[in-house]
Amino acid sequence: FTPTPTTMLVHEFLTTKASLSPEKIALVCGGRRLTYAEIDEQSNRLANALRSYGVTRGDRVVIFLNNSIESVVSIFGVLKAGAVFVVVNRSMKEDKLLYVLANCRAASMICDGRSLGEGVVSRVLGASDSLKVVLICGERNGGASDPYERCANFDACLAEAGPLPPPQVNIDLDLACLIYTSGTTGEPKGVMSDHSNMVFAAESIIKYLGNVESDIVLNVLPLSFDYGLYQLLMTFRFGGTLVLERSFAFPAEILKRIGEERVTGLPGVPTIFAILLRMDLTGWDLSSLRYVTNTAAALHPNHIRDLRAKLPMATVYSMYGLTETKRTLYLPPEWLDKKPGSVGVAIPGTEVWIEDDNGDRLGPDQVGELIVRGRHVMRGYWEAPEASAARYRTCPATGERVCRTGDLFRMDEDGFMYFVGRRDDIIKSRGEKVAPREVEQVLLALSGVRDAAVIGVPDTVLGQSIKAFIVTDGDSLDETRVLAHCRANLEDYMVPKAVEFLSELPVTSSGKVTKKTLR
Repeated sequence: FTPTPTTMLVHEFLTTKASLSPEKIALVCGGRRLTYAEIDEQSNRLANALRSYGVTRGDRVVIFLNNSIESVVSIFGVLKAGAVFVVVNRSMKEDKLLYVLANCRAASMICDGRSLGEGVVSRVLGASDSLKVVLICGERNGGASDPYERCANFDACLAEAGPLPPPQVNIDLDLACLIYTSGTTGEPKGVMSDHSNMVFAAESIIKYLGNVESDIVLNVLPLSFDYGLYQLLMTFRFGGTLVLERSFAFPAEILKRIGEERVTGLPGVPTIFAILLRMDLTGWDLSSLRYVTNTAAALHPNHIRDLRAKLPMATVYSMYGLTETKRTLYLPPEWLDKKPGSVGVAIPGTEVWIEDDNGDRLGPDQVGELIVRGRHVMRGYWEAPEASAARYRTCPATGERVCRTGDLFRMDEDGFMYFVGRRDDIIKSRGEKVAPREVEQVLLALSGVRDAAVIGVPDTVLGQSIKAFIVTDGDSLDETRVLAHCRANLEDYMVPKAVEFLSELPVTSSGKVTKKTLR
């Protein structure tokens, strides 16, 4: 793999490979196998259709689909039309979908036939003046009268042959996509990613993973989640094959697919790996796996150890990132044993450091906010200058825009970073600051604990008391044993006041624990 100049545009990942290796299988999805040439042709036709319906350079197109061939074609078709794609999770509730459509003033939406049958399309059209057309995948089962006059059939658009889309004057500083954050603390915000941000991030990750054209990546993560989206973009950049699944709802089917397709790369999140660690994997052919990657939340060192034991043929990459920078840190595999608990160093071509509240850089073993510098630092939030100013600032030393992660880290003497906790999650109890992650790590080290989350709850005496939520492997644990373990391994003010046992922790589609729900 040889990186190219950053003037490359994201959709050129596809067009380049379609020119060089047109007959290579690019995508395996839903029982179908598509070549680079086929996806290139279909996305050309979609681009022509979007342009014919009035979608122009810079317009936003919302893609409201599950992982599918149509979602992949849509991403590249939108880019070829000179527009900006906005992939939202198909499980998004209607009120939030309406907010996203209004916030980005979408010119088009691409959805499935179920949205039409459920009445979502009718309500969307009734609420939006900006929508020029809604493209519906599959058979349209609504009438031709209002409010469906702005609807068209996605498949019919792809059936119409046409010339290549007229060349656009897009440059790498133009927006490529908006990725809406989960919005657990308010309305979702659209992170603006331009072509140069995305090309750089994809190539930096490819570099440290050592991806080659023979790699076959299996993705069960939603394309609305930047970690899932980049599996598609990266695979098309290095010319591999993407096996795209709708979800991880049926683990046995996923394991079967790994063997059938000879998958070499498996990206996951802690919830996925927790399921795999509970399974007997000896009956599955996983010998083709070359690497597994984890992000969204850090894996506990014990989980990394167990994962390596279960998958000895695969190299484990522990990583950290946030949508506003895509990927930030990775732990080189050769350091897994030497730096347990670390999420590593800056990804290639970037720089990170830790600051205190005054903006002064901190040294080893001091806790502060992680700051990120590099071409992967996204443009800001869509039409949200105050939120952008709070997250992004100008670095006095270089004049560049850098990202304040909002996450607390410490660094060791060798420059390896350790996640401490979200600044907003810090618990203030007995006048002391408690990082939930530190308590969670101790809980996860207790035999029988499969998952754990810690929050602060209002307390008239303590300010906040600490409450632990635990998922166990059986019924052998009770609150007494858990608290005894905590007292033996934590300072007094960090010991939970209460423990609640759950069958599962509530998580987002990207695998992050939703502590708002726990509260």
